[in-house]
Amino acid sequence: MYYGLVMKNVQERILEIMNLAPVIPVLVIDDVDRAVPLARALVAGGLPAIEVTLRTANALDCIRAIAAEVDDATVGAGTVLNGAQMQLAISAGSKFLVSPGATQELIDASKRTNVPFLPGVATASEAMGLAEEGITSVKFYPAEFAGGANYLKSLSSPLPHITFCPTGGINAANARDYLTLKNVLCVGGSWVAPQNLIESQDWAGITELAKTASGLLK
Repeated sequence: MYYGLVMKNVQERILEIMNLAPVIPVLVIDDVDRAVPLARALVAGGLPAIEVTLRTANALDCIRAIAAEVDDATVGAGTVLNGAQMQLAISAGSKFLVSPGATQELIDASKRTNVPFLPGVATASEAMGLAEEGITSVKFYPAEFAGGANYLKSLSSPLPHITFCPTGGINAANARDYLTLKNVLCVGGSWVAPQNLIESQDWAGITELAKTASGLLK
């Protein structure tokens, strides 16, 4: 009974995060000095849930800085590949965890953390397997290359209990195609914080992109 209640609570919390805004920015950043102003720019534009991928040497330090200095941000770690990374991300201040896939090690480790976990799936079978583990909110990845919006639409009837955050190949032009689906709560994407604007420290430009993204469902 206790385990069931814990999993229900974790699923409720990941749903809350997915419902914060239509888009979760997916960031690849290595400069800690730019992490905080970047996060502030995204929050100012209406995108408070921020995924910092563990693809750079300083990713954990960037998460740590955002968690400590940007009160209105809900920062999470992306590209989490194993239980050890999961623990490091949580220690750095991650409020949620995202993975491109779902190994049994990751599933078991997530159950020990009590931190919201958004594992990746690319097929109906993978989504069904996670649902058997009590995980019913998942990342659809790589979205555009794994069937796109039409594929996700086809899953809504046979798998009505599963909600998705499509990520991978999503941009300003096709995001609405996903967001109008009843089994999609949000999308993940990097277009709201392009590398050229990060490099030039154009925080106002990133805020404007975030504002447009936050209004996609209006």
